[in-house]
Amino acid sequence: MKQRILVTLVVILWCLAFISTPLYAATTGKVAGKVTDKETGEPLPGANVTIVDSRYGAAADADGDFFILNVPPGVYSVKATMMGYAARVMTDVRVSINSTVNLSFEMSPEVIAGETVTVTASLISYKKDQTSSVRHISSDQIDLLPLENLSDVIEMQAGVVEGHFRGGRLGEVSYMVDGVPVDDSFGGVNSAVTIENDVVQDLEVITGTFNAEYGRAMSGIVNAITKDGGDRYHGRVNMQLGNYLTGNTDLFIGLKPIDMRNQDYRLQLEGPLLSRNLSFFINYRHQNNKNHLNGVRRFLPTDYSDYASDNPVQWIDTANGDSAWVPMNDGLYNSFFGKLTYRPLPDLKISATFTQSLDEWSGYSHTWKYNPDGRARNHSDNQMYSLLVNHSIGRTLFHELKLTYVDDYYGNYLFENPLDAGYIHDRYANSFGPGFMTGGQEKGHTVRTQQDLTAKYDITWQVSKNHSLKAGALYIGHQLNNEYHSIQNVYRQQPNEYDNYFDPELNTWVFPNYEPEILGDSTLYGEVYDVNPLELAGYLQDKMEFDEMVINLGLRYDFFDPNTTYPSNLRNPANQLSFPSNLEKMSSYPMADAKVQLSPRFGLSYQLSGAALLHFSYGHFFQAPPMYAFYQNHSFLVAPTDYATQTGNPQLEAQKTVQYEVGLWQEIVTGMGLEVNLFYRDIYDLLSMMVVSTYNQIEYGVYTNKDYGNVKGLEVKYDVQFGGLRSFINYTLQYTRGNADNPTQTFTRAGNSQDPIPRLIPMSWDQRHTVALGINYGAKKWNMSLTGYYDDGTPYTWAPIAESRLARVNLYPNNAKKPAKYQLDFMGYYDLKLSSRFTLRASLYIENLLDTKNELFVNGNTGRANEAIIRAVDLANHRSLFNSYEDRIINPAAIAAPRYVKLGLGLIF
Repeated sequence: MKQRILVTLVVILWCLAFISTPLYAATTGKVAGKVTDKETGEPLPGANVTIVDSRYGAAADADGDFFILNVPPGVYSVKATMMGYAARVMTDVRVSINSTVNLSFEMSPEVIAGETVTVTASLISYKKDQTSSVRHISSDQIDLLPLENLSDVIEMQAGVVEGHFRGGRLGEVSYMVDGVPVDDSFGGVNSAVTIENDVVQDLEVITGTFNAEYGRAMSGIVNAITKDGGDRYHGRVNMQLGNYLTGNTDLFIGLKPIDMRNQDYRLQLEGPLLSRNLSFFINYRHQNNKNHLNGVRRFLPTDYSDYASDNPVQWIDTANGDSAWVPMNDGLYNSFFGKLTYRPLPDLKISATFTQSLDEWSGYSHTWKYNPDGRARNHSDNQMYSLLVNHSIGRTLFHELKLTYVDDYYGNYLFENPLDAGYIHDRYANSFGPGFMTGGQEKGHTVRTQQDLTAKYDITWQVSKNHSLKAGALYIGHQLNNEYHSIQNVYRQQPNEYDNYFDPELNTWVFPNYEPEILGDSTLYGEVYDVNPLELAGYLQDKMEFDEMVINLGLRYDFFDPNTTYPSNLRNPANQLSFPSNLEKMSSYPMADAKVQLSPRFGLSYQLSGAALLHFSYGHFFQAPPMYAFYQNHSFLVAPTDYATQTGNPQLEAQKTVQYEVGLWQEIVTGMGLEVNLFYRDIYDLLSMMVVSTYNQIEYGVYTNKDYGNVKGLEVKYDVQFGGLRSFINYTLQYTRGNADNPTQTFTRAGNSQDPIPRLIPMSWDQRHTVALGINYGAKKWNMSLTGYYDDGTPYTWAPIAESRLARVNLYPNNAKKPAKYQLDFMGYYDLKLSSRFTLRASLYIENLLDTKNELFVNGNTGRANEAIIRAVDLANHRSLFNSYEDRIINPAAIAAPRYVKLGLGLIF
């Protein structure tokens, strides 16, 4: 806590000290190039280059070279002027974060006074400094595609396959907002902050190697730069209502052709506040989604059924539900983004941001189809406060400070209070016979909070035309509080625990001897801990830009301290076994070691011609495992059953990737580009779980760094733009191999008495061919977009039925392939001008236009969703008065969502 207070005070003092000095914008790009005489090719020193309608500009040096630093992402016109020459303007110059746009102005002598020549920048202007696979998606590009969330935008990029970047496991990506990491460090998979598409000014997606300024990731970087408020008032109000129009209502029960399944409301405002120097940007979105998966309320949690008897006459089937359709993958989502931008001086900018997402949702569970009210729900409240400051010292040097505080709450429970009187006896929970829960409740109760205080400092110095040095430091102080309880009964193991009687008024059996109880971290029924790990990082890199070549060279330092203890003897981790005469068999609890890594980075691009570019990059990338792997089973207690306990390991090392990449970009014709990238990755020290045997021969699991994988592949990116037509095709060819799909796979196999896997196998996300395409065409008042996806199928583990001789063979996992998937989505809108200030927009969004039944997971015996080999013994063991055995097999969640139509009406002003 003292560290947090100290860092906060230092930051505040730093900011106050710089109020009187000029500052630039936050994360920005650079415009550079050369001004020459078109006829002679000679440089024109002193030529003025300015970004139209902005304060940004520079004068060409003796060699005609110029550069303009810290240009915010966006689309601009850049103008070059020189006495005696016709002014030259390049339009539609797109500036992206962390990139250089290289412009070449060839100026002709002025023939007519005031003459201006207008041209457009060549595609090579944007590609010259690209030394790895990076994709910049601007706000206007996002707006034109039928993509509801940032995850949809990311999924369309080459190299991304079902959330996996270049064959890595989920969680090998770092998510950033305005250049600051906002990862969910506990689970290690998602961003802790929700950012809506409408808020993003520029999205940077790196699927390949990345420079030393980026860390905490092995496979990719996602950096969302948010919008600032403008100097004029603008806004929009939008309402969208959605329903599922499908012919597959036999599978997706409860869907009606006329219904309002989903509601989506959005509000956005921006403009000056009090003066032109202070602006605001506000975005709010509310979603009330029932979605497409329904259950049937046949049973209530307090219903008691019993199909144990072999005589159907003695079966008890208590069903007091109203048989109503109940949404089972529904959710309420609220997100808010607010930003204040202050410019008291021409070169001063300070941004303060607040974001919050308040969500409640549930995921479909087929087992609870007929008792949907017994399921726990997910709850989250994520808040982020940030302050961004940038200080420029002259024309060639600037430095940035970014301070962020993230408060992340997550809960999974039926009732917020674990001792709520609404919890009922465990005896109601029963699925024997029909295969579905006929009563009862989910009794797990999780509450987790994570507060991260992040301070990031970067300094950039344009030493010369050819060298740009950048250095920086990062501090992240984590505070993680985790509370999990398996709710127990006060009357457990007492003689009267299962006493019961039939209540005719309630029409059910009653088990009165129940009172909820939670147990602490010193038991196997609770896991409670509060830890404060610490991360530090620093980097130094040099971007060397020459006429035909760009080199990125850097080195990064990472430090991670789990700041907790570990047991010195894993065979007796909690000292549950006593050896007073042999202290070596007893555990002590020293502090875990801090971990340090150094990672070199190198990238090179070489211009082959005015329309072709070759790049190569190499780097070492480290990432600490997710925090649950350090702290799970914090009490170190081992259950008395083999393979029932999984324990964290504070001594874990960082996971490591060594990656190589070579790529070629070619402008085929004006407006059409093709990029091909080849890559290879070795992934070492992946999170795994080893088997440890205690002194009393109980086997349990401890997280360790044992797993290995490698990936090789090819990415193809094709872009074309002619007039109002834009289109792209992204293709990924990939081979992903490793010894385990997930950290616990080896441990689970050992617990199932299966042999270890002695060779590399395909990973469960090893999809050979992945294609994403988009086409957009529009005019001033209307626009239409179509996106398509093709996935040729990921592996699954085929297993024969028990009667087959093949059942005796120990088959490797992921030995077969699921069916291919494809989908088309559509979006269109039409604008009706109401006045000079107001425009009415009508929109149509269709997801899964062709109503394709894409299979998400399949039966291990048949390789198809909702198809199984039904044996006579299966039918004989099925006991039910309300469903058939096939009901167990046909799971609507195995098929992707059906055709979804969303109509919208909005007001833009």
